[in-house]
Amino acid sequence: MTRPAVRVAPLPTGSAGRVAELATAALWADSGDAALVVRRLSTPPEGRRWVALGTPGLDGVVFASLGTGGAGHVDLLAVDPAARDRGIGRALVLAAQDWLRAAGATEARFAGNPPCYGWPGIDVRYTPAACLAESLGYERYSVAWNMTADLVSGWNPASWDEEGELARLAAAGVSVRSIPRTERAEVSAFARREWNERWAWEAEQATGCHQAVRDGEPLGFAAWGSRPNWFGPMGTAPAARGLGVGRTLLRRCLAEQAAAGLRQVEIGWVGPLRFYSRAVAARAGRVFWLYRRRLD
Repeated sequence: MTRPAVRVAPLPTGSAGRVAELATAALWADSGDAALVVRRLSTPPEGRRWVALGTPGLDGVVFASLGTGGAGHVDLLAVDPAARDRGIGRALVLAAQDWLRAAGATEARFAGNPPCYGWPGIDVRYTPAACLAESLGYERYSVAWNMTADLVSGWNPASWDEEGELARLAAAGVSVRSIPRTERAEVSAFARREWNERWAWEAEQATGCHQAVRDGEPLGFAAWGSRPNWFGPMGTAPAARGLGVGRTLLRRCLAEQAAAGLRQVEIGWVGPLRFYSRAVAARAGRVFWLYRRRLD
């Protein structure tokens, strides 16, 4: 018996609530903040081209966006658990590919599109999504991971000698302070100059942000709150290396998150594994596979 064709169209106005419910039900490993991911993807940086598509009954949705260098991204795919095995996920991905191709993309990826993304790639625990990507001709081209900092049984902010650490930095001429959202122009400019526009945007949007300065010149920054329990981004200039600036910035952010009631913090899309392990006893946690395929 042939399955009926799955119709896919842009999401209707007023569907945000249903989409958040769907994402919460479908993304079991992210049920606590799936609605926040939907809201974040729905309010990307100015100028980003993106689309949200769904089935008529909204039992499946897909978000897609254009990146750089001809890359298009499948940012979120969610199918109601009660509607699985009907070809909905496949139809949604194919529709997203059609949109990306028409928008000029030459490649489609299941990979994060910084600075506004849900995950670095497909969490390996979402096995059906990985199987779907591979069945559609996507190749796995990279692996990324998050780390988890346990703020109770791992590195506990209550046992941190913050005053001593700040005094040590002050002796080296370095001051550290929290930067409210209304005063982040300097942090944003620093992140843009030393790293990229993506980190600048994330620093501006973050719930909490801390900066280290010496002789009026920024040395580093750290931010948290793209999701309440996520840390990042963080960067230190070459002039700050060896001073312990990054460790202090990281710990101040995690202390704020602990004060907000969090017991664990995810450090997203980690680079220096050893640094986070030593600074806050973080451990490797979520693993993501990054996929891509040409759009012919």
